[in-house]
Amino acid sequence: MTESTHSPRQRLRDTIVDAARARTIASGWDAVRMGGVATAAGVSRQTVYNEFGSKAGLAEALARREVDRFVGDVRAALVAHGDDVQAGAYAAISHTLATAADNPLVKAILTSSRGGSDELLPYLTTRAEVVLDEASGALIEWADGQLPGADRAALTFAADTIVRLVVSHIVLPANPPDQTATALTNLAVRLFAAARPALSGQERD
Repeated sequence: MTESTHSPRQRLRDTIVDAARARTIASGWDAVRMGGVATAAGVSRQTVYNEFGSKAGLAEALARREVDRFVGDVRAALVAHGDDVQAGAYAAISHTLATAADNPLVKAILTSSRGGSDELLPYLTTRAEVVLDEASGALIEWADGQLPGADRAALTFAADTIVRLVVSHIVLPANPPDQTATALTNLAVRLFAAARPALSGQERD
């Protein structure tokens, strides 16, 4: 049975992971100590060990949190603009570019790059395919609702292409994020529109 996100224990775990996340971004994972996380979270060191078992267990929880939070934010950005496909796509793409620029943990997950701690890296990079798949899935689900009748294979290809292009611009940015987001959004709209060949065929008939 899944533990409620509002249960006292889950709130405790969230507080500890939040503390670990803040200290990791500030100082790097190698500098993080279980005792320091406990102090920042306002709990005992033993409590941290009781909840996560080891520093490796805490790293795993932190990586999972980053994936869940990132994909959740992408979903929220997509749906925030209702039926406006261009605005929804721009919001999701610009959010991703900005988040990767500001958050070294997210950037490490998305790019599998060695931009962060070697000790934390395995827990982050093993999530790379997961987060790319989940981000593509969120995009497909959203586009499917916006473009009823779209060809699923073409829609899947479009979503996967957009996600991979966004990541490529995170790895090697060529322009300011807002300019890149605009260009990628225009491409995304064209790719999604091309996923509706059945509708065009009906119109020609």
